[in-house]
Amino acid sequence: MVQALKSVTVFCGSALGNNSLYRDKAAELGQLLAKEGVRLVYGGSFSGLMGVIADSVLQNGGEAVGVIPRHMVERNVHHKGLTELHVVDSMHTRKALMADLADGFIAMPGGFGTLDEFCEIVTWAQLGLHKKPMALLNPGSFWDGFIRFYEHATEEGYIAANQSCAILHDESPAPLLEKMKSWQGMPQKEAAKLG
Repeated sequence: MVQALKSVTVFCGSALGNNSLYRDKAAELGQLLAKEGVRLVYGGSFSGLMGVIADSVLQNGGEAVGVIPRHMVERNVHHKGLTELHVVDSMHTRKALMADLADGFIAMPGGFGTLDEFCEIVTWAQLGLHKKPMALLNPGSFWDGFIRFYEHATEEGYIAANQSCAILHDESPAPLLEKMKSWQGMPQKEAAKLG
């Protein structure tokens, strides 16, 4: 089964981080999305990796759609050059709209917010609320600790093995996007055992 990836939500940090590789891979992913005609959906900020990927998409002729809570617009952290900017009332509404607008999800390096957003998307897949590919862009082994965590949770019986394997990951954007296109979906038969 080939996934139609017309738009991808990218979760990532509002800081650049300490490793320039993260910034380089954000720019590379943005360029790839634009080249492939895949619309970027993201958190709407101009700062950090969020700004890097949005700018890269736009500079390469792609579409970048931001979803940002009103309180952040009032703090003037929103990107002012996007294809579209959706201003919403809460963080909860933001996550729901970003999910609705996406055909797949990628988490890049980031902090608690990035992890929260990605984990909620994975949980929704476990519950059968969506069947979209979910992936970690893992430059410099950034996500290795998280991968070890969910592998450990699988060994301890909190995540079904066939669902743990549904989280895709790669260190580079191009092979990651190809994995997403050929993703078969998260199996549902063991969902009741999760938690």
